[in-house]
Amino acid sequence: MGKFKENVIQPLIDCWSLIVGLKITGKYFCKPLVTVHYPRQVIDDENLETYGGHVELIGKPKDPATPKCISCMMCVTNCPSKCLTVVKSKPPKLTAEEEAAMKAAEEAGEKVSKPKAPKNPAKFLYDYSLCSLCGTCIENCPAKSLKFSNNIYWVATSRKEMKIDLLARLKEQATELSAPVPKTEAVSAAAEKEA
Repeated sequence: MGKFKENVIQPLIDCWSLIVGLKITGKYFCKPLVTVHYPRQVIDDENLETYGGHVELIGKPKDPATPKCISCMMCVTNCPSKCLTVVKSKPPKLTAEEEAAMKAAEEAGEKVSKPKAPKNPAKFLYDYSLCSLCGTCIENCPAKSLKFSNNIYWVATSRKEMKIDLLARLKEQATELSAPVPKTEAVSAAAEKEA
């Protein structure tokens, strides 16, 4: 009985994982292809929602060219890769007339408040070559100003191109949204399947 179990039953038990693996391979072998032949085909926008590309800023709903960022530096502080650089905006400089008017008001005993710096960052730089795409900056942003991009067609040919000015990119995206959409020759994968 011991030799029967060792020579017959145990090999059948050991082959079970092979059968399970072949079942999974066969299941996905029969499904339609997920990949597309770029640039003749492109992926539908609804399938890009789950793609996590580089980090990018989110614009305000009423002014898409202005980021929701409040320059609190939480993203910079929590980034383990140190790939974000945020420079806060400085308060506007007063003209000589405004300074004289403020001094006169102070001498008269009035309470004078100096102009505050705007909350929007002056610079927001991102080094994609250092980023590990961990999403810590996105999770820690109190203004919900950061997100992963879903642009899978973004390409860089050098390390210099991977250093992205996120404010310039946000303004570029805002102008693209306001401009009319040109017709593309590429066919979406879903449209080609239907044809």
